[in-house]
Amino acid sequence: MNDGTSGLRPQKSPAELRQMLGQNLRILAQDFPSISRLCRELGINRTQFNRYLSGESFPRPDVLHRICTFFRVDARILLEPLADLSGDKGVLNHPLIAEYVGSGMTDIPQDVFPDGFYRFSRRSFIEQDLIIIGLVYVFRKDDHTFIRGYEAKEAMQEQGLPTDSATREFRGVILPQEDGVAALVSHARTMATSFNYLSRVASFQNHYWIGYATRTVRETVTGCRAARLVYEHLGNETGPVLEAARTVGFCSPDNLMPYHRKLLQLERPFS
Repeated sequence: MNDGTSGLRPQKSPAELRQMLGQNLRILAQDFPSISRLCRELGINRTQFNRYLSGESFPRPDVLHRICTFFRVDARILLEPLADLSGDKGVLNHPLIAEYVGSGMTDIPQDVFPDGFYRFSRRSFIEQDLIIIGLVYVFRKDDHTFIRGYEAKEAMQEQGLPTDSATREFRGVILPQEDGVAALVSHARTMATSFNYLSRVASFQNHYWIGYATRTVRETVTGCRAARLVYEHLGNETGPVLEAARTVGFCSPDNLMPYHRKLLQLERPFS
């Protein structure tokens, strides 16, 4: 006679649960350049978090809930490898549109749009007499191409928004286009999305892209919703990246890098 237990998974010991959580947390933490910063954003002591990572300790229920909420996972990270929890391939790969919107998403060669840091410039959406300069990082993971960066603090302050790193961070996915690439970019837990399109510029070093950026907001009298956009590939060398990081924020057209200014064609209306 079936006692009703034959279909249940075998019980895991506390040690096995701790090891599984530690393994999954190590994978989730890989996207963060600094464990210390991750701990600050989580509000968890660094020493204690290291014990979670190594499988030596187990978080309290409230701390586990905080971790799951932050990483947008559920309590199954205690029981199963993270890869097994990714059954939902996302809306872009839904069978209804996979051959339309999601088609070719994994087919962006490095020579078309390489990994590394990029400096970008465009006319500010909120201060149209100024140029916004930013820095983003492009990388491959699981056969997809992603983009990640942070809004300039000045731009956030101008809109009365918090300037902490979690609020300023944005991420997106790169999509192949007929003559370039596009990016869908959003901030965490927001409905607003920006769309960027970029096409490579024929130049001596072949490391510039020109296109445009749009934002999904209502039309206003003073703001603009679309502007030309320039990307400059910096690679991964520390010197150029740090130099570019020091220029992030607003600048006047006269202080913009000459080739960026030429490509943005600031004297011509965008259409």
